[in-house]
Amino acid sequence: MSTPTLTETPTALRPRRRLLRGLPWLIVRQHRTALACVLGIAVLGTLWIVYQRYEMVQFLETRGWPEKEVRYAVDDSRGYGYISSLLASLPLILAVFLGAPLIAGDRENGTAQLVTTQSVTRRQWLIAKLGLAYTLALVCGLMLSAAFTWWWQPHRSFFLSQWVEGRIFDNTGPVLPALLLFMTAAGITIGVLMRRLVPAMAVALAFTGVSAYVWDEIRLRLGTTQMFTYPKDTELPARFDEAYEVDRWVGNAQGDLFGWGTCAEATEKAQNACIEKHGIINDVIEYLDYDQMAAMQWTAAGLLLAGTVLLTGFVLWRVSRRPL
Repeated sequence: MSTPTLTETPTALRPRRRLLRGLPWLIVRQHRTALACVLGIAVLGTLWIVYQRYEMVQFLETRGWPEKEVRYAVDDSRGYGYISSLLASLPLILAVFLGAPLIAGDRENGTAQLVTTQSVTRRQWLIAKLGLAYTLALVCGLMLSAAFTWWWQPHRSFFLSQWVEGRIFDNTGPVLPALLLFMTAAGITIGVLMRRLVPAMAVALAFTGVSAYVWDEIRLRLGTTQMFTYPKDTELPARFDEAYEVDRWVGNAQGDLFGWGTCAEATEKAQNACIEKHGIINDVIEYLDYDQMAAMQWTAAGLLLAGTVLLTGFVLWRVSRRPL
């Protein structure tokens, strides 16, 4: 039997190989709680969407859809309410609990100064931090967006929310990953500017509320509205079932438009007199067509990604030039 030499390393004493080493491993370990929580929320949310879709498909098949018309509203289900709340709160979670503390927390407790005095540069430390946050936001956004699009796209007629509303538009296609990246970048930027953890989180929370309101206004302006005129008091053609109505008027034969309530008089006689006076014979709608959705979403994603790049560039410049 051979005797082991002194130069051999016992198996038990050999260091285990890790997928991540050095600075990336340190960053992941430092933020492992936030990483596990956000990833857990995304995975559970994705599985819940898959389950809700399966449950809905089973219900529709038992009632003979699509051969038979079925009356069903996804929005009325409790599961959809939970999913909508989760998707709406995820940008806030990333901005407040991941982005804002990412740099501000290290500055406040002195970790930033300690790390950058070791074998890594300040830029390396910052890139590792940003890489973790952006990778997490992108992975979560892609998972949830793919699952929700898979649910909504072939069954959109059963959703009461229209395609241009935030519940649908912001959570399908490329918009959700881009939105999560932007909100994460915004939280990080706020943390860099505030330099203190709790104030940074509070400002990031306020920012998410303001940005949600502003984004609602921007979303409708991403597409080009169209006009359609049809005889007064008749129904719209079926091809407009998926169109989003932006505004509505009444018009005369000369093409003049009047507000929808122009002839909203107290009596029918007065109303008819008003209609005759203005020569109103048409209803006119301004609308966004469903076919514009893809282009609008890619435009939205481009704007959000451009904002992410600008904020990231500012953070790199600020942290590289200012003392930690």
